[in-house]
Amino acid sequence: MNTDFSPTQPAGLLARLSPDDREKLGDALRRLLANGSILGLEPAQTVLYHWCYQNRDWVNEMAALLDLKLFWEHQDRTVQAVPQSSAFLLRLKLDATLVLLTLWYEFDTAVRDRGETPPVRISAQQLNDSLVAKFEMLRKHLPSPTRLREILSLAQRKNLVHFTPDAQLERSLIEILPTLKRVIPFQNIEEWTKNADRYLASLKQTSAAETEAEDSGESGKE
Repeated sequence: MNTDFSPTQPAGLLARLSPDDREKLGDALRRLLANGSILGLEPAQTVLYHWCYQNRDWVNEMAALLDLKLFWEHQDRTVQAVPQSSAFLLRLKLDATLVLLTLWYEFDTAVRDRGETPPVRISAQQLNDSLVAKFEMLRKHLPSPTRLREILSLAQRKNLVHFTPDAQLERSLIEILPTLKRVIPFQNIEEWTKNADRYLASLKQTSAAETEAEDSGESGKE
């Protein structure tokens, strides 16, 4: 009787894959779940990207089981996973949402208006100035320097930017990657404006409600 249940002899659906292929497939799925994409132009990810591209059917099929739709941009050596259900969506706080909206705007205008080639490079100071200019009414909700570092570090882990921090935050460099356009899939600047206006309108309603509550409280004291 064969009682060898060694993990080196898998059974089931993956039995036809070689050990190396199983390892690559697992690595690809873990990276797509953790980082949102595989960037083949980065040396550490080049081999994995090319394996994925050569075995797109496997990778697409396995990703679909997790409700992930894959977008392949072979020219940029990128495969990006976009969630098709709420299970893997990021739950962002308002300040992080405003930062990503601003990064999208800076990327779009640089490529569309100035003809820049991605990635789009800006400094943290430029990002902060743009945040204040676009969301002046939300100033008290904008991130502190420490919080901005945290948000940019998160965006880097999700392969939306390359963030090169500096001891002086304003001199830190940010490379905005094309992957951001799929995470925030606005079709044009008009759609961006509608969403930005929605946040501003929501703030006005909240502020009006708070003022009314304060006035009612003052009246009750008389």
